[in-house]
Amino acid sequence: MPDTASAAAPTRANLPMTKALNAGLRQAMLDDPKVLMMGEDIGPLGGVFRVTEGLHAEFGEKRVLDTPLAESGIIGTAIGLALRGYRPVCEIQFDGFVFPGFDQITSQLARMRNRHEGGVIMPVVVRIPYGGHIGSIEHHQESPEAYFAHTPGLRVVSPSNPHDAYWMMREAIASNDPVIFFEPKSRYWPKGEVDFTAPGTPLHASKVVRTGTSVTVVGHGAMVSVLLQAAELAAAEGISLEVIDLRSISPIDYGPILESVHKTGHLVVAQEAAGFVSVGSEIAATVTERAFYSLEAPVLRVSGFDTPFPPAAVETHFLPSPDRVLEAVDRSLAF
Repeated sequence: MPDTASAAAPTRANLPMTKALNAGLRQAMLDDPKVLMMGEDIGPLGGVFRVTEGLHAEFGEKRVLDTPLAESGIIGTAIGLALRGYRPVCEIQFDGFVFPGFDQITSQLARMRNRHEGGVIMPVVVRIPYGGHIGSIEHHQESPEAYFAHTPGLRVVSPSNPHDAYWMMREAIASNDPVIFFEPKSRYWPKGEVDFTAPGTPLHASKVVRTGTSVTVVGHGAMVSVLLQAAELAAAEGISLEVIDLRSISPIDYGPILESVHKTGHLVVAQEAAGFVSVGSEIAATVTERAFYSLEAPVLRVSGFDTPFPPAAVETHFLPSPDRVLEAVDRSLAF
């Protein structure tokens, strides 16, 4: 992915994730005139969360398209554009709004390359702001990633910090496979350093973000910050947590996870989504299969409850907290 930024452009910046994503989208559009944006209110408004702010003014309405309120139409149009050589990036305004486009994603977008035996590419990115912690209402704070991770033919990723958001967006747009790009809403605003010269970790690699020796804890998206908070609290009690950022939900990079479990003998997997038939369930099963004799306790899961997302006033009881993670850590160590 050539970088066409001028020599005078900064090589590093302290940005919130919204601005990092915006920079990644902008660079992808500069690199390739076939990249275009589609979504509801993403043009002059810049999207509900202002991730596409300024792109309409810079690139024009033919490359940053305001669409009707029709997610199925957005995805269907993107499939047609991809077949004609474009690289569309679709914004789904909120996580719960993706379901009107679910049939197009799982029945068409995910299957197109396989249906043509690799004879066509399908470079479509579907951006989905997801997760809780923003005090919103039903259909605005959900975590539907397991639906898409279950679907063969889709790549599913979620960054936890601005640097990863910038580079993962550029890598997702460069992919010839469809990528479902989950953006954790609660991490949109905290700032972090973005290095525009060093991509670092590949798109589908998991990453150890804090080393430890007592228990391995794994999560993705906004849950990574919760795990890091739990690790700080645990350290005060003499417990050393190794924190792994999953980054890619499908495919999952198990290498760092298994290496860590071989060292610690304990694993806790955390997620905002409900626990039944979930990403956490898959990780627990796979690690049990591949590292059974290294485990000193069962793999434990910390998740949202198996209910619809509750009213905002009680969301803190639904979403995993550092305390709930530490309770699982204590149970694992006491086994």
